[in-house]
Amino acid sequence: MRLRILMIVMIALLFTGINAEILIPMDRVQTDHLKAYGIAFHALTIGLDVQWLLNYRGGSWLLPDSNEIRNLCNVRGVRFESVSSADIAEIYSVINESNMDIIHLETEPKIAIYTPPNSLPWDDAVTLALTYAEIDYDTLWDEEVLAGMLDEYDWLHLHHEDFTGQYGKFYSSYRHASWYQEDVKLNESMAARLGYEKVWQLKHDVAITIRDYVEKGGFLFAMCAAIETIEIALAAYGVDIVESPFDGDGIDPNYREKLDFSRTFATENFSLVTNPYIYSHSALDTSDYARLRGPEQDFFVLFDFSAKFDPVPTMLTQNHTNTVNGFLGQTTGFHKEYLKRSVIILGESPGEDEVKYLHGNLGKGTYTFFGGHDPEDYAHRVGDPETNLALFKNSPGYRLILNNVLFPAAEKRELKTFYYDMIR
Repeated sequence: MRLRILMIVMIALLFTGINAEILIPMDRVQTDHLKAYGIAFHALTIGLDVQWLLNYRGGSWLLPDSNEIRNLCNVRGVRFESVSSADIAEIYSVINESNMDIIHLETEPKIAIYTPPNSLPWDDAVTLALTYAEIDYDTLWDEEVLAGMLDEYDWLHLHHEDFTGQYGKFYSSYRHASWYQEDVKLNESMAARLGYEKVWQLKHDVAITIRDYVEKGGFLFAMCAAIETIEIALAAYGVDIVESPFDGDGIDPNYREKLDFSRTFATENFSLVTNPYIYSHSALDTSDYARLRGPEQDFFVLFDFSAKFDPVPTMLTQNHTNTVNGFLGQTTGFHKEYLKRSVIILGESPGEDEVKYLHGNLGKGTYTFFGGHDPEDYAHRVGDPETNLALFKNSPGYRLILNNVLFPAAEKRELKTFYYDMIR
C-alpha cells in the first residue's frame, strides 16, 4: 500500500511539475529591473548557479529555488516566477530554437570605481546604479592605481574624470568656484605626493596603468568625460597638451606629430581642442549634435546580435527595449569616423554619425564605453540634485550599465573573443 501511494505521488508530480527554479523575468512585466540585477548578484555571493537567458524575455535569469532569494525579491519589490521542471524544459526548447542562449554566471565580480575622495556619490550614474541595486563596490584613486591595486579587481569603472589634467575644462566658467579650486588643490597635492611635477603627468601614468590592467585581463567600463579623456591621455602619453592655466606653461608646439593612436582603446586620428576657454576636449565628442536634436528627438538604437555566436555583445545589450532615450554628458558619444575598425558598435543614433555605446577587446581584457552622464537626467549640470532611481526602476539606460556589472561573472570559457571589421 505504501509503495502504491508513493507511485501515485510520483506520477502526480511528474505530470503537474514541481517548483524547481525561480525565474526573474526582465521583460516589461518586471516591477524593478534595476534591483533585479542586485538579486542576481546576491545569488552569486551565496554560491547559487545563475543562468542568464540571453534574449529570453529581455535577458531573464534562472536560479535554483531558494527561500532566501524569494524573500529578498519580496523585500526589494522584484517580480519573480516559480517555474516547474516542465516549464524549464519548455524554456530550454524555446532558447534552443531561437536567437537566444544560456550563459552561466560563476562568481560575483569584485568591483572598483575610480573616483577622488571629494566626489559626491550621486554625481556618478554607476555609483547610483550599484547603490540602488545593492551591489557592493570599492573606491580607489590615483595612489591605489599606481600602487598596483587594480589587480585585485575584476571590473573597473571610470566616469567624468579628466585624464588630460585639465580639470574637466571647467576653467572658463567655474575657475572662481570653491569646488573647482578644491579639485585643483586636491589633484596638485596628490601629484606632488607621488613625485610628479604636473598633474597631467600623473594622469597620463594612471591612464597607461589602466590600459595595462585591461590588457592583462581586466574589464573596463567608462562613461562621460572619462571615455574621451583617457583616449586623449593615451594618445598624448608624456606630451604636454595643456595650456598654462592648467600647468603654468604652454603646450608642446609639436604635440600633433607626437600623438600615438596605437595606444588608445577605441579611437584614432582625432584632433584636440587645446584652448582652455573652450569647453571641449577634442573632435571625438558628439555633444553639439545631440543638443541640436534636443531631448524629444535624441535617442539611440541597440544592435541585435546573435546570442549563440556573439554572446559578449549580446550580454551587454540585454534590455526590454531596443530604443533608448539619449542623454548628454561632458562627452555624449563618439563620431563614427574616428573609431578603430576593431570596435564593436553596440548602440548608435540612427541616421547619424554618432556612436553612443561601444565595446572592444584589448589583450586578454575588454573595454566598454557609454557616452553621456546620467541616463535619466538629459542635461545634468553642475549642482543638479541626484537622480532618484526609485522613480526610474525600469530605466533601459541604467540597465545597460548593470549589464556591464554582471558581464565579468560569466564563465570564462564562454567569454569568447570576437574581433569585428566594421564596414563603414
